Amino acid sequence: MAELTIQEILDEKEAGLDLELLAGAGGLDNLITVPRIQKPGLALAGYSANLHPDRIQVLGSTELSFLSEMPPLKAIEQTRNLCSNDLACLIITKNLEAPEYLLEQADAANIPLLRTSLLSSNFISLITKFLEERLLPTSTLHGVLVDILGVGVLLQGKSGVGKSECALELILRGYRLVADDVIKVRLKLPSVIFGEGMDLLHYHMEIRGLGILNIKHLFGVAAIRERKKIDLVVELVPWDDGKEYDRLGLEEQSYEIHGVQLPLLKVPVGAGRNISSIVEVAARNQLLKEMGYHSAREFQELLEKRMAEAARLHAHTIIGDNLE
Repeated sequence: MAELTIQEILDEKEAGLDLELLAGAGGLDNLITVPRIQKPGLALAGYSANLHPDRIQVLGSTELSFLSEMPPLKAIEQTRNLCSNDLACLIITKNLEAPEYLLEQADAANIPLLRTSLLSSNFISLITKFLEERLLPTSTLHGVLVDILGVGVLLQGKSGVGKSECALELILRGYRLVADDVIKVRLKLPSVIFGEGMDLLHYHMEIRGLGILNIKHLFGVAAIRERKKIDLVVELVPWDDGKEYDRLGLEEQSYEIHGVQLPLLKVPVGAGRNISSIVEVAARNQLLKEMGYHSAREFQELLEKRMAEAARLHAHTIIGDNLE
């Protein structure tokens, strides 16, 4: 499981979090393992049943003004109760002043109390994105990822089956390469899988007989994308005359990445088959499915309706109109 210390979050400069430490330096080794944020307003009011100590707790103007309107002894008691939950971290937004009793209790409980100049909404957006990039599961896959009409299509199959050649033909048609050969995939909440190229291989593609091609230099920046959500997996498999393939499109298969089920198509590769055209049509058909139109199911329903009507007419012809 990925994890981050509060010290690492405090030291982060590229994410624009703009954090400073106010108190609780003894807890800078506390760990964050989930990319979710919580605002502990209810806990300050005395209801802590749904408090998640392992999350970053954000205190904005609402929470601090709520404390300031309490009787001083009550405010001290509520913040002491909050800090007794062994919190990972507290962060104050908008450069608001921290009450002295909060500083003291954070130090006593070894809970890092940080502050940022950002508004609560902006800070929560930035810290969530940062934590998702650092904490959510990542892995690498072998294949090619292309963007076809906004549909992220992951091409998979054995080495030499023609994945890169298919992707190159799609690029020539105006579609975009995301990654070739090694794809870095990342889970993004709630259940979305993003793919991107590895740093060294970005924009490059290997074509047997030609070698390594720089797609960005050959076709321009419009032919590439930094990252893309994966919507469809197409596995290219060698044609087998002895195997029966799905001819209607009713067999729905899935491909799992980090617990997310993605639609999977297995496309046989054989002489005379234009694989790039088939993959392009698969992406267009996926768009239709996402809009609620399933061609194969509609055809099946129409066929069953016609068959039922034909059977009814045939029955009338044999038995007559007085069927009862």
